Amino acid sequence: MLTLYSYWRSTAAYRVRIALNLKGLAYQQVPVHLVRDGGEQHSAEYRALNPQELVPLLVDGEARIAQSLAILEYLDEVYPVPALLPADPAPRAQVRALALHIACDIHPLNNLRVLQYLSGPLGVADQAKDAWYRHWVGLGLAAVEQGLAVFEGRLSLDQRPGYLEACLLPQLYNARRFNCELDAFPRILAMAARCESLEAFKQAAPEVQADAP
Repeated sequence: MLTLYSYWRSTAAYRVRIALNLKGLAYQQVPVHLVRDGGEQHSAEYRALNPQELVPLLVDGEARIAQSLAILEYLDEVYPVPALLPADPAPRAQVRALALHIACDIHPLNNLRVLQYLSGPLGVADQAKDAWYRHWVGLGLAAVEQGLAVFEGRLSLDQRPGYLEACLLPQLYNARRFNCELDAFPRILAMAARCESLEAFKQAAPEVQADAP
């Protein structure tokens, strides 16, 4: 049985839940509360499992894999059917480039520990913090919107979602949570609309996780 250390509202863990569901893999979740008692990810017990003190962490037998995109790559290599990535090199690289833009350029600037640092040690007011969030999300999603043009209205695996959508939907969820303006991103919204009704995405949604309040 695969074990996923997760937090219900973690964008990165959300990506992995989608990927596991798309592959139809059974897994158990171990919640790691990122806020309670200063953050359970900083506990000695969890740090022994993952020195990065982040979620998600996937345990598969003796293997422990941190970082969401590394987990997605691992799942596609060890459990290759159904695939998360296109078979051909060019579209596969395009998917990876967009996913990396989301995971490495947009998300790190607005994840929990960054927002906590802004409002804590730096003393940034909530209004300014939210403006920071919306600025970087808007700038990043504008680039994703243009990048999606190569798919011409299709999903990343033609009629099937995969690696790209597993990264895009959680970032869009966060953008909506912070009331970002999204009207300028019709391709993103159309891709999301095709995914949100699928069971793999509905079962991965933050609100339906066992550790959600």
